[in-house]
Amino acid sequence: MSSDESPNAAAASERRDAVREKAQQVQARQSRARAIRGATIATVVLAVVAVAAVVVTWAVSSAASKPMLSPENVTDDGFVVTGVTGLGLTAEDPSNSGAIEGEATPTATPTPEPTADPTATAQPAVDIRVYVDYLSTGSRDFQLANVQQLSKWVSEDAATLTYYPVAMLTSKSNGTKYSLRAASAAACVATHSPDYFFAFNNTLLTQQPDVDSDGYTDSELAAMAIASGAEGAKVVRSCIEDQAFTSWAKTATERALGGLPDTDDVALTGTPMVLVNGTPYIGALNDPKEFAQFVLTVASDAYYDETPSPTPTPTPTP
Repeated sequence: MSSDESPNAAAASERRDAVREKAQQVQARQSRARAIRGATIATVVLAVVAVAAVVVTWAVSSAASKPMLSPENVTDDGFVVTGVTGLGLTAEDPSNSGAIEGEATPTATPTPEPTADPTATAQPAVDIRVYVDYLSTGSRDFQLANVQQLSKWVSEDAATLTYYPVAMLTSKSNGTKYSLRAASAAACVATHSPDYFFAFNNTLLTQQPDVDSDGYTDSELAAMAIASGAEGAKVVRSCIEDQAFTSWAKTATERALGGLPDTDDVALTGTPMVLVNGTPYIGALNDPKEFAQFVLTVASDAYYDETPSPTPTPTPTP
């Protein structure tokens, strides 16, 4: 009996050993697989983290190394009007003057000889500087009232006219920062199509959106610039839609708030701020006759202070 059980017991023991060995092999394979999966996942995670770190480092270093873009044709953060092209208003066409509020439409009369107009003779030009926020209703009122006589004085070299776009009302456009974007857009036109800066500046002011509205989009601002006659439409559009000069506009505003150049400690306190030979204008913004009289007075004072010879000055538009 015992001789029959010994072979069976040995066989059973061998089977158990075989099963145990196979289980150990399976467990070893599973352990290796888990180790490989863990190593693979760890490698992928490390790779993703490394790539992200490289991207962040590149972005930060690029932002840090990229200089703030500054517009061209700028002097002390202002743009001198070099021409009145694109406005549709000319000093020689009196039929346009009826568009100015408070002025009577002149009758058709022969154009006087150039010598009859004192602004047509040689003179030291009166310096007019206008600080504008393109969301400021006062800036709009001043432009609407004075655009024609300003155009006339510039055309006749009776005055130098410089606009300073600032962004004091950036927070008044539902988070779109319209004032800042509009100032940047004006700088784009002044840089790439300076002869049409005055026309676009006039469009921004006279077609001004409401305060506390979203204002125009960058695409709409670009379309307005091109409609104003700006040359190099593709370049101008790209500049405006990229908001190329918003950082400059913000910095220029901060500089103006700290003090205006060539003045006796005058700082920007609101818009518009209009300076004639460095003297602030405090009269009615919508009265072109009052402004013209102020310009005449400042020019006369400068004449008596500096030279005994007669000097022509800007005259009010008829």
